[in-house]
Amino acid sequence: MKLIDTFKRVKSASKSLALLTDQQRNEILQAVADAIIDQQDRILAANAGDLAKMDPKNPLYDRLQLTHKRLADIAGDMRNVASLPSPLGFITKEKTLPNGLRLHRVSVPFGVIGMIYEARPNVTYDVFSLCFKSGNACVLKGGSDADLSNQASVELIHEVLQRFGVNPDVVTLLPATHEATGEMLNAVGYIDLCIPRGGRRLIDFVRDTARIPVIETGAGVVHTYFDKDGDLEMGKAIICNAKTRRVSVCNALDTLLVHEQRLGDLAELVKPLHDHKVMLYADAPAYQLLTGHYPDILLQPITEESFDTEFMDYKMNVVTVSSLDEALAHIDQHGSGHSEAIITQNEQTARKFQQHVDAACVYWNAPTSFTDGAQFGLGAEIGISTQKLGPRGPMALEEITTYKWIIEGEGQVRS
Repeated sequence: MKLIDTFKRVKSASKSLALLTDQQRNEILQAVADAIIDQQDRILAANAGDLAKMDPKNPLYDRLQLTHKRLADIAGDMRNVASLPSPLGFITKEKTLPNGLRLHRVSVPFGVIGMIYEARPNVTYDVFSLCFKSGNACVLKGGSDADLSNQASVELIHEVLQRFGVNPDVVTLLPATHEATGEMLNAVGYIDLCIPRGGRRLIDFVRDTARIPVIETGAGVVHTYFDKDGDLEMGKAIICNAKTRRVSVCNALDTLLVHEQRLGDLAELVKPLHDHKVMLYADAPAYQLLTGHYPDILLQPITEESFDTEFMDYKMNVVTVSSLDEALAHIDQHGSGHSEAIITQNEQTARKFQQHVDAACVYWNAPTSFTDGAQFGLGAEIGISTQKLGPRGPMALEEITTYKWIIEGEGQVRS
């Protein structure tokens, strides 16, 4: 079945969002948040059906899983979005020309935003809340792994929208097929912006295939550099949190860079990772220092291929560097532009790191696990952009609006 009629309905429905006030949008978002809590057993039952089809040892299992706490967090994020100021109608520039024309640049919705994502059913709610608050309709293309969860979530949202007299086509879930992805990426004139959220293969495919505008998000090969002036206790806590808080997310730590002068502290630095059974792939100096001080079953020599790996698992590289410049060179070569961190008590070193590193988020003495729209006070996020053209870093309400020029005159004509 061709989806062109679906795209036409979404485009038409998107126009109706302009008729809603911000107060009405907020009321509807609060009602959806209430429904998530009231009907969580229904959502979790659908999610259980998806989980039953996936091996619990699969790193994506954690991303796929919903729990009572995660649903409470999702509802809380939606309420946060509802409480935020509207991103629409802001005058971002204004001027009066010598001929008397009055110009205003005003923030407006994109119109229809297409979202392609993998085994992350929470994204369904994040995208809906941000798009709805910013006056955008959304076309959702989830992965087959989370299809039952996504269907249940969109059905719940539709029920609330219909209760408030809003056209449910403003949130549309496509079939979880490759064919649907292809049609979506060719929906010129109907989808104004596409945002892929997932691994490198998905993002590369969307960028190389799409005929509609794309913002790249997600893929993260993340580094933390422990400098010669790093604090050991601080480093232990930061590294463990960055690696193990949630291994399946894009801000999780993949490579630990350690200054050679601190190799004597390496075993203590990674000691908290024992309890989480993190596999370490260590270069020769680090491997030698860790042998006998880290479980043999969790220690392997590093390979060149793992430098560019986003593990999304309890696995991490350990690489020895002789200087800050060598650490920066390694990140330049292998980083993905997502999130990078330095642990040091030397401010001059930290400032050089932050100025040099080319990434959306650069941390000093804090874990990369904070790269998150809610953590940044944005309410939620639609993705984390790793590109430079347009939005960069966590994308929330402001990043999914565009602008138009409003020009007012009194009969002026151009000579």
